[in-house]
Amino acid sequence: MNVSIAYLSVVLIWSTTPLGIIWSSETVNPMMAVFLRMFLAMIIGTLFLVVMRIHIPTTKQAMKLYSYSTIGVFGGMFWGYMASRYVSSGLMSLIFGLAPIISGLMAQKILNEPKFTPLRWFAFSVSLFGLAIVAWHNISTGSSELIGIAFVLLGVFFFSLSAVMVKSVHINIHPFATTLGALYFSVPLFFMCWLLLDGEINIAQWSAKSIGAIIYMGIFASLIGFLGYFYILQKLNATTVALVTLMTPPLAITLGTLINDEPVGPNLFIGALFVIIGLTLYQVGGRRIKAKQLE
Repeated sequence: MNVSIAYLSVVLIWSTTPLGIIWSSETVNPMMAVFLRMFLAMIIGTLFLVVMRIHIPTTKQAMKLYSYSTIGVFGGMFWGYMASRYVSSGLMSLIFGLAPIISGLMAQKILNEPKFTPLRWFAFSVSLFGLAIVAWHNISTGSSELIGIAFVLLGVFFFSLSAVMVKSVHINIHPFATTLGALYFSVPLFFMCWLLLDGEINIAQWSAKSIGAIIYMGIFASLIGFLGYFYILQKLNATTVALVTLMTPPLAITLGTLINDEPVGPNLFIGALFVIIGLTLYQVGGRRIKAKQLE
């Protein structure tokens, strides 16, 4: 596989994922939508594992890895889908773009990684200021979108926590096996959430757009996107891969505006600008840390 094509695929898939979440939850209960997405990914992934004869380890370390991965798959997606009826796809992508910074903060405590430099703290502050601009507008207008922002932040927290915890597990395993292990753990959890929070199957109300979005998310976002991500992670340095988080929010906001008629007010535009500047400074700070370590 060409690295450039794989990189572009990850950027495009991650940019369309928030819109896919919004569309799939329009006429389908969010918990049913995420359950069907993950269940479809699990079935197709299992068939792929059988055909490719990829082994899924069941050692203690492997089970720990699957559990930590589930924190991100279940925790991140649960709150992301809960927020789908309150926020736009562009705003969802923008908030999830903060994941590298949140992961960096957690890694200091969990993995004993170096503390933030003044530049990285400044970058974090700039990003939070951008998010505050968006949130303040919703507080002043009494918008229910603020609830969605809180839900997405919870999703980012669990997604970031999972990423750090996975790094603490040292095991040589195929990335696809990790994906399926997490799916085997999380699919029953999503089913139980749907059963407790809704429990109804109103197929007659499901639109073709929602069904198509669920299929797209199951195949592309949950399988192809994940494989592409791990592929470029193996071929490129971490800093280059991390740039994906800078590219997806602008694309997601643009797609949401053009395809889903999502309004882009001054608050979202200015807030997004500050968040992206903060993320850029954060990546620059990371390069300086690596440069000092090589001296």
